Amino acid sequence: MVPVFFHADYTVCENVLRSCYRGGVRYFEFTNRGESAYDSFRRLVALAQTEMPDLVLGTGSVVRADDAERYIAAGAQFIVGPCLSMPVLEVCKAKDIPYIPGCGSVTEIFNAQELGCEVQKLFPGDVYGPNMVKGLMAPMPWSNIMVTGGVSPDRENLTAWFKAGVLCVGMGSKLFPKEVLAAQDWLYVENKCKECFSIISVL
Repeated sequence: MVPVFFHADYTVCENVLRSCYRGGVRYFEFTNRGESAYDSFRRLVALAQTEMPDLVLGTGSVVRADDAERYIAAGAQFIVGPCLSMPVLEVCKAKDIPYIPGCGSVTEIFNAQELGCEVQKLFPGDVYGPNMVKGLMAPMPWSNIMVTGGVSPDRENLTAWFKAGVLCVGMGSKLFPKEVLAAQDWLYVENKCKECFSIISVL
């Protein structure tokens, strides 16, 4: 399970990252979605290097090559996009950084594989549903699908995706409800991550 997160307040970002880490998270996607995203990401990289040496921190919502370049320079260990961008792919290949492009069809997933993307992101997941993954995995069982969009931290939803054959799930707003962030309930985030991993571990 990969948390997908951005917030304009760096303090919130820092607390969320720490809470996720305590909850068992070792892959975290910080999205490039606001004016403060880049500066916050740089600070999170420094925090992770100091407190969480085994955390793999990447950047999501990347659609431009220049953004890929600057986030990789800042320490991004993987790049995720909502779509497949050839310029971003070229930057990632040149820097030897994994690129997880967003795909919305079997053909797009196959093309991403042929281009060397080891993991393909099905996005938005709630539009396509687990049945698409199940159908895809029959003729293409080697596919490593990360589904993002509409994934929720409950047994029914997680079971449906993993039984369909996904490699992992990206989880955003449903893992971090607005009221939880407003209340600064970091223990909720930590416990919800633990709960997700407990569910996933037996699927």
